[in-house]
Amino acid sequence: MQSTTLTTARLEAFATNVGRTFLEKKGFTELFPPRIVRASGACENINTLFDVSSEKNKNWFGKPGKKHKSYLAQTAQLYLEAFVPYLDKVYAIGPSFRAEAGNDKRHLTEFTMIEIEFAGNFKELLGYIESFVFTIANRLAGLRSQEYQLLGLTSRDVKRLRRIKPIFPKITYDEAIKLLGLNWGDDIKSGDERRLVKMFDNHPVLITHYPDPQWDHGKEIEVEKFFNMIPDPKHPGRVQSADLILPISGEAVGSAARISDYRTLKKRLEHSRMFKRLEELGGSMADFSWYAKRIQEKSVPHAGCGFGMSRILRWLKNTDDIKKAVAFPSNQYNII
Repeated sequence: MQSTTLTTARLEAFATNVGRTFLEKKGFTELFPPRIVRASGACENINTLFDVSSEKNKNWFGKPGKKHKSYLAQTAQLYLEAFVPYLDKVYAIGPSFRAEAGNDKRHLTEFTMIEIEFAGNFKELLGYIESFVFTIANRLAGLRSQEYQLLGLTSRDVKRLRRIKPIFPKITYDEAIKLLGLNWGDDIKSGDERRLVKMFDNHPVLITHYPDPQWDHGKEIEVEKFFNMIPDPKHPGRVQSADLILPISGEAVGSAARISDYRTLKKRLEHSRMFKRLEELGGSMADFSWYAKRIQEKSVPHAGCGFGMSRILRWLKNTDDIKKAVAFPSNQYNII
């Protein structure tokens, strides 16, 4: 086995262990959500879900004659949310499956996500994101040369990580669009992300307050976010959401303060682009019945995020290709 694969595996283990230890010390309880799910395991893009079926019975999930489908989970968010009123702080570590086409340097078909949900607000959420990522970088920066070399890092990598500050720069979507010279409503693509972090001396940056996709902006907007995001009362037409943009690897964390009122949540789900796509595939509110029931029974103001570990690792290693950041890279052309 190549030495680079071994060092990559060690770095994956190190970063994941530091992340888990950080969350445990903060009082988070680890949960183990299902990975074969209804559409409740989807992110905003239903089209990248993997269908799951039995070879002998294509419609094994649900009652015969009805269009019930099951999928490989992209996120554990909704399952974690349902436990927040009872456990306060929860997290899960597991695979996220995305039917991403092609063989580029940014996407994988399967990658590890560390996801958190907790009873709290948007400001606290941003603090958790900063602290989680900073803690991993700081632990690596404090290693001796023989230790970080075993993880495949160089002295230059460690010097770069030592520059990371515990409080990250924050910029709203509106401010980012203006800096980048983009049209309002445009999605911020990978090239734009690279330009933006350079403006902040190649430091991790948080982009906050994205456009609310369910607000009437007077025009169609490209940027699309998950349905369960709180509209910001101080910024009409914006939601309390944030993406963490890392140098080299781009967006690595998606986050938001969640809606806890059941009626508002149901309305936003039914009017989301994701739900409209789901209906075209034969789905319905029944796909979210377990989640909806739990939220209806009991919910509290809460927030959460998902840490894409492969992109965090790509940043830590300073590699040009995400396939070099993990020991078992998987995409459309590289299933092993």
